[in-house]
Amino acid sequence: MALLMQEIIRKVRDRQPVSSEEIQFYIQGVTDGSVSEGQIAAFCMAVFLNPLTMPERTALTLAMRDSGDSLNWQQMNLNGPVLDKHSTGGVGDVVSLMLAPMLAACGGYVPMISGRGLGHTGGTLDKLQSIKGFNPFPAVADMQRIVKEHGCAIIGQTANLAPADRKIYATRDVTATVESITLITASILSKKLAEGLDSLVMDVKVGNGAFMPTYEQSQELAQSIANVATRAGCPTTALLTDMNQVLASSAGNAVEVREAVRYLRGDYRNPRLHEATLALCAELLVNGKLAHNREEARAKLQTVLDNSEAVERFNRMVHAQGGAADFCEHFEQLLPTAPIVKPLFAPRTGVVCGMDTRAVGIAVIQLGGGRRVADDAINHSVGFDHILPVGAHADAHTPLAVIHAQSEDDWQAAAAAYLAAVKIGDHAPEPLPVVYETRHASPV
Repeated sequence: MALLMQEIIRKVRDRQPVSSEEIQFYIQGVTDGSVSEGQIAAFCMAVFLNPLTMPERTALTLAMRDSGDSLNWQQMNLNGPVLDKHSTGGVGDVVSLMLAPMLAACGGYVPMISGRGLGHTGGTLDKLQSIKGFNPFPAVADMQRIVKEHGCAIIGQTANLAPADRKIYATRDVTATVESITLITASILSKKLAEGLDSLVMDVKVGNGAFMPTYEQSQELAQSIANVATRAGCPTTALLTDMNQVLASSAGNAVEVREAVRYLRGDYRNPRLHEATLALCAELLVNGKLAHNREEARAKLQTVLDNSEAVERFNRMVHAQGGAADFCEHFEQLLPTAPIVKPLFAPRTGVVCGMDTRAVGIAVIQLGGGRRVADDAINHSVGFDHILPVGAHADAHTPLAVIHAQSEDDWQAAAAAYLAAVKIGDHAPEPLPVVYETRHASPV
């Protein structure tokens, strides 16, 4: 019996079960164009209103993964697991730049496919393109060679990776269905599973700078991703982490790359950023059987930081992807610098009591460090660094942040935006945890 797209949409609309065959028919039609944009929109709205079951979400994710190419690592004869991490995005979330070389130094292989900035959140790809000569789009064979030789590569999504996802996302974006947990799960995992991973860790942000608006929705997304990815054959853990303040001490592109290199070199490690990075890395080392438990994993990670193996892996990756051979030695001179770099002081002495993290991310965009529309060019040199964390004391000698701007007018506008985003009071608030909870796949 021939399948009809309108009947599949009707079944989802009426909360009736849909089969893997029906879901594969839908995704095949999206890929080859036989399913119309109107039908994609109708299916997405039906799913938005009536979320799919976990088996149905898994079938949707796998069908989207299989709509294009998947990486095959068997012929590479790797002597360790293929690992990766994905984040729902945040401000100052520079974890990926440290996580990939740290895992590589511990025996993992990380073929990280990353994205550009989205909304108020920064993008790993944008940050790396601060590096002169860095090529985020090597040929697949070159990327796999880099991963085998150096342990990690960070690249952008290729045209042949989960092409159905691009079509569906474009429709979701204009039909008010972006926030569907089912569709977010399938969108994220279709691309990650196409990497041929042995394990994944998911970083789901919580707080005023997070993509998900409530803690409960962050929990739901974390559980959905852990369940679906694990069902699909990729053991996955999801961590709920705090985004009620900028995660690192910087927010921007080149400023975050500087912080990442300083972290890997041991020059300076922001305590909250360090905890988030270790927690995410440790899950992957345990899931990838490179450590027996989290304690052993953290010890291994600290060792590769202390003996400079991690920073060496990052340097080798950058060079293999077109950057300078001595990038980590001379990064300060090799990264772009804004014409105006000046500290911003609080209007009065006090304690940083709170931060509108989303507003800080938007201020980076307004400086030129992000996009207002998709084809905007980015100024990689602008942003904030030396950001004073929540709970810290601000006075006439300790700035709230240092602003990197293209002009004096831009600096003034960023200063006003930052002051509006930060609350100064007399007493430090109770500190929030870096990691709220860890979600594993539910029993089938």
